Amino acid sequence: MYLILTLGAISFLIALALTPIVRDGIGRFGFLDHPDGGRKQHVTAVPRVGGIAIAIAYISTFGIAFLLPFSYSLVMRRALPTILQLAMVASVVFLTGVLDDLVGLGAWQKLLGLGGAAALAYFAGIRVDIHLLHGLPGGPVLGFLVTVIWLVFCTNAFNLIDGMDGLASGVGLVATLAMLVAALTQGNMALALATMPLAGCLLGFLRYNFNPASVFLGDSGSLLIGFLLGCFGALWSEKSVTLVALTVPLLAFSVPLMDVLLSILRRFLRNKPIFGADRGHIHHKLLDRGLSPKTAVLTIYGFCSVVAILSLMMSSIQSRFSGLIVIAFCLVAWFGIRHLDYAEFAMAGRMFLKGRFRQIIASETKLLDFEKALGRTANVEGIWKELVNCSREFGFEGVQMSVSGTVLEDFGTHDGRGVWELRVPLADDEYVTFFRDVNSQATPVIPSAFVTSIHRGLRNSLEKRAAAQPQVVRMPAAVELYYTSRATVSGVAVSQ
Repeated sequence: MYLILTLGAISFLIALALTPIVRDGIGRFGFLDHPDGGRKQHVTAVPRVGGIAIAIAYISTFGIAFLLPFSYSLVMRRALPTILQLAMVASVVFLTGVLDDLVGLGAWQKLLGLGGAAALAYFAGIRVDIHLLHGLPGGPVLGFLVTVIWLVFCTNAFNLIDGMDGLASGVGLVATLAMLVAALTQGNMALALATMPLAGCLLGFLRYNFNPASVFLGDSGSLLIGFLLGCFGALWSEKSVTLVALTVPLLAFSVPLMDVLLSILRRFLRNKPIFGADRGHIHHKLLDRGLSPKTAVLTIYGFCSVVAILSLMMSSIQSRFSGLIVIAFCLVAWFGIRHLDYAEFAMAGRMFLKGRFRQIIASETKLLDFEKALGRTANVEGIWKELVNCSREFGFEGVQMSVSGTVLEDFGTHDGRGVWELRVPLADDEYVTFFRDVNSQATPVIPSAFVTSIHRGLRNSLEKRAAAQPQVVRMPAAVELYYTSRATVSGVAVSQ
């Protein structure tokens, strides 16, 4: 225990002393985070070199610990292989983050670096060891995929949550302390020796990173913290046999993981790039509800602490109550997400419960059917018949078509007042206009999809109609003159 406390004290003091030196010495060399007037709330450029300070402090702690005359240095030497493996694979993630802070890597470039580091971690022996997969065909391959996905997911989760002063570093500190307590209670000394220095580094760094921050983590810091915690979670789950036991590390990282899942779902529903940036993260939603930046961060700290305690309880109880804890957490998380006012999820929920998804699918299918039917028609009468059927099927009050100088209208019994118009332009002055009551509750229709489908169908139909019209083929001048002269001579002979 004294060794663990000594490592924590050394790492804390190194980070506390080193962070301002790195901030003032290296920060100005291309590592400045400039405000953009949008998502970034700071008003002046802030160095983003926290990851460099944490990495140096973390490695230096072990170097100093080996130089001290500990009577229990044998414990350190036994854990040295695991620590060295962890440091080597984490250096790949750290360098990826440094490059991103300096030159700005693309999303796929960063993903390639993280995936490579995760694969190296697996072959170095840091694995999410799920005993249930051992007896399945292709168990090693599944184990490899689970490990890579887990590490990449955790790394990106802490990278995405790094959007407010002290948020990612504070949440990382809570998760690290949970790992430390779990390692001590399970007698996993290698895990305890790996987590304690990180906890000390994060605590010392928070002195300068909490609001108002004078230094940011940068991608080198957020990616490094997320990757290390993902590795700690893999080491924590080595002895897990049941599925419930495997949820313990998930609970410890619940807030960052929930945030990345919500981000993916939100951007998918909005049809936006998955790796794009926006102001829809959990901390942004707390700010939108009127919380100050400090209060929002402290609120997330509190929630993470409660969840960390629950994860430790599950780790120690290992009974039927573990499942109840997971269910309770899911209910609380669902309740919290609902009160963050995510418009995407509220809309998707209403559409699903009220059957709007099925209505939209039905409308799209009908549009395809009408487009094909229009494309098969080659005369004005057939086109008009299909358009009238289409207008009634989609709840339009009337339709008007102007083709080849002919104007056709069908308003039924409606007088044409209180309607909005949807015009589909065709070639030259030709067009088709649909009219719909402003208060109509008929089948929902997406105007852009409706116009595109009708336009394609009419274009195909009109092209067929033009091709079907008889064409006059003019003979060459010499041939025409020959036949004309013959006809004249024949005429004269007859008259005689």
